[in-house]
Amino acid sequence: MSLHRTNPAELAPPRGFSHAVSVTATDGRLVFLAGQTALDSAGAVVGETLVEQFEIALGNLLAALAATGGTPDHLARVTVYATDVADYRAHAAELGRVWRRLAGREYPAMAVIGAVRLWDESALVELDGIAMVP
Repeated sequence: MSLHRTNPAELAPPRGFSHAVSVTATDGRLVFLAGQTALDSAGAVVGETLVEQFEIALGNLLAALAATGGTPDHLARVTVYATDVADYRAHAAELGRVWRRLAGREYPAMAVIGAVRLWDESALVELDGIAMVP
């Protein structure tokens, strides 16, 4: 199984995402990761700020991925749903540091989508993803 990240020269240079990720697999599984918010093990949303909640939600997403035998390098796609995109943009550098600390320097294809509210009403951010796990 291999993931190939493509960032065409004619597109703006990506920062914190890849423009396209293709997957070639002979023996692999496509894993769809459900949306994860900053829930603790008791099911309560924790973290006061977007950055705090992003770190926990990303940790939860990576824990779900790890339970399938996957690692952050296997992520092909991540969608971020934020209740305040301006706040997300304002903290992009901090969010990037969290990503690199937890998931490394390889980025999947990503999108940030503004949401009026999330399933967990006190959640500020939610992440879901698709991975190819060998």
